[in-house]
Amino acid sequence: MQIAQFDESVASIIRRESRYDGHAYFFLKDALDFTLKRVIEETGGQGRHVSGKELVEGFRDLAIDQFGPMAATLMDEWGVKECRDVGNMVFQLIEEQVFGKQSSDKPEDFDEVFDFHKALRDPFLPAGREVARKI
Repeated sequence: MQIAQFDESVASIIRRESRYDGHAYFFLKDALDFTLKRVIEETGGQGRHVSGKELVEGFRDLAIDQFGPMAATLMDEWGVKECRDVGNMVFQLIEEQVFGKQSSDKPEDFDEVFDFHKALRDPFLPAGREVARKI
């Protein structure tokens, strides 16, 4: 995929709806690459389609790796507050014909894979401590 094509697709999505910051889409693309690389390593060089669950887990892991304790705050600022948001962005990019999908793929594949905010926050809390989430 050409970078200019991806840029244009993100701009098109944002013109229609501004629920997510443009940076979130670029991060999602990086998370897909990260997840595909992980799958290839796990399968001994075999690439394959990744599930919604695998992609949202890769998204989480890359966010923690890249942004550390600020991951939850940054994702919140970008409008990505739950696993479903990752799925929404994926399906927006599918509509733009930037991402592909299998016939069995659906937005619900991303629903409640885990508590998104907690998964980004908890790795950085002191052992044995949990902080109440702001509502």
